[in-house]
Amino acid sequence: MTIPLVIPLPGNEVLAGHLCAFGNVELGKLEMRAFPDQETYLRFPESPSDRNVVLVDTLADPNGKILPLLFAARTARELGARRVGLLAPYLGYMRQDMRFHPGEAVTSRHFASLISADFDWLITIDPHLHRYRALEEIYTIPARALHAAPLLAAWIGRNVVRPFLIGPDAESEQWVSGIAKACGADYCVLRKERLGDRDVRIAAEGLRLPDETQPIMVDDVISSGRTMEEAVRVAAGRGRKPLALAVHGIFAENADARIMAAGAIRLVTANTIPHSSNEIDIAPLLVPELAAMF
Repeated sequence: MTIPLVIPLPGNEVLAGHLCAFGNVELGKLEMRAFPDQETYLRFPESPSDRNVVLVDTLADPNGKILPLLFAARTARELGARRVGLLAPYLGYMRQDMRFHPGEAVTSRHFASLISADFDWLITIDPHLHRYRALEEIYTIPARALHAAPLLAAWIGRNVVRPFLIGPDAESEQWVSGIAKACGADYCVLRKERLGDRDVRIAAEGLRLPDETQPIMVDDVISSGRTMEEAVRVAAGRGRKPLALAVHGIFAENADARIMAAGAIRLVTANTIPHSSNEIDIAPLLVPELAAMF
């Protein structure tokens, strides 16, 4: 049987290379550039005919990525690919999961419809499942949401002596408690009040940092970074600089610099979105699921 062809879209080459190092897959290429009018040119230099194709594209900052991605999927199918799957380590457009105000677009459903129309399956890592119980409530293709918590726990176990985990809000408790249990650490959860997209207030009355522990602020995603920034500031104000740890690091509006300026001693993320803080490799988590898809 021909092994699957893993093809990274621009910016995803490192992760695709890791997948090929860990699994029985072949690394492919996609030529892509912009015409002077910014329309997309793309070409498969190697024919995907009769191959299972995996397109790798992390969908942070998705607006500029979605059309080239859909063009690539349709072209692979036109050229004879058996099946075309999407590996999106970070899945965008999960935030708007209901109509909060009259007239709003529920963009998570519209985005899911676009992806479902051109792919045979989807694999992602820790999507923002707030009001949806599973991705397949909105995706009409097999859609797998994998969890990076064991990888975060393993990283903590290897790199931090006497960790003490802190979640920024009540929603993070289940997430933080699982990581804490896996790495044998204690934890606590702060209280957050969101005043706007870029304005949060963290309450930490009674926060006590156990002696001789290293506090670690843990979250699934750092987007605008305001939650992590304020949580770090609260912990640093107790006289102990925390480590900031997350799965997805979007770091909009220089969030990484703001978090460090707030008092973080270190910033660590998984390589779901390329960034200098990437220290946790998700490839070992993805390879078995890719094999299962074929």
